Amino acid sequence: MSASRFGAKILQACLSNPCKRCILEPHAVISKASNASPLAAAKHTIAVTQTRLFTNHRSYSVIPSAADDLLRKPEPVSQSNVGQSITQLQNDALLTEDYFGVGDLFTLDDLFEARVHLGHKEGLRHAHMTPYIYGNRLGQDIIDLEQTAIHLKLALNVLAHIAYRQGLCLFICRNRRNAILVEETAQACGEYAHCRNWRLGLFTNATFMYRSMTRLPDVCIFLGTLDNVFAQHKAVHEAAKMQVISIGVVDTNSDPRIIAYPIPGNDDTPSSVKLFCNLFKKSILLGKERWTKDESFLK
Repeated sequence: MSASRFGAKILQACLSNPCKRCILEPHAVISKASNASPLAAAKHTIAVTQTRLFTNHRSYSVIPSAADDLLRKPEPVSQSNVGQSITQLQNDALLTEDYFGVGDLFTLDDLFEARVHLGHKEGLRHAHMTPYIYGNRLGQDIIDLEQTAIHLKLALNVLAHIAYRQGLCLFICRNRRNAILVEETAQACGEYAHCRNWRLGLFTNATFMYRSMTRLPDVCIFLGTLDNVFAQHKAVHEAAKMQVISIGVVDTNSDPRIIAYPIPGNDDTPSSVKLFCNLFKKSILLGKERWTKDESFLK
């Protein structure tokens, strides 16, 4: 009898009545029947590993071997599976407290050196900014930087998550001295800026203003929430009405109530505004870079 016929008979005998050796050592049987076809050998291994032999009230179970790969067909990757993987990945990012590491972007010393703690005169203080004020020195309010750090980290984390999900970010500033800096910051991170006079209805009546269906930004970043010393920026109210997330630097003369993520800080001094612009830009870039990395991993 030839070797191939002998191997085929071994396989046929083991498939019809598997012995204990076949159950516990399937590779040994396949090695004996090495001249049999690979498909028959693979079938033998799968059949053996799915069979149990009861001897002396003891059950022998075997882990499926690597021969399963010979019969397993690769599952086609559908668009729905990719979409579910992306959604799962984005949801997992929300479970991490600081997924993008925005807490390492700044320290209390950075805030102090940028003069973020300097507020306005005591007579201009807004009543709802009192909890964020540390004290008063020579008639000037001093902002509590510990609270600023907490609110700033939260706002940067939210901003990074929005950028991670390909959201649109709109920088808004009405201070002419800081307008160029804000526009350059938005351009550097691939986002948008509005530093001119705000026309009523840009958010609330966008379809009429732009003559077509328009996508509103996912977040508005206010480098100062006032139009002038006393009047609040019109975009603050429109963003709240249209449920657009707002992140705003609120000075001691500002109203923080309808800002979704207020950041107590100096919104006038150039060094302070420059620090906030750099932090916002870095957070957006961190979110976009992380998305590029995760997306390439899925592919």
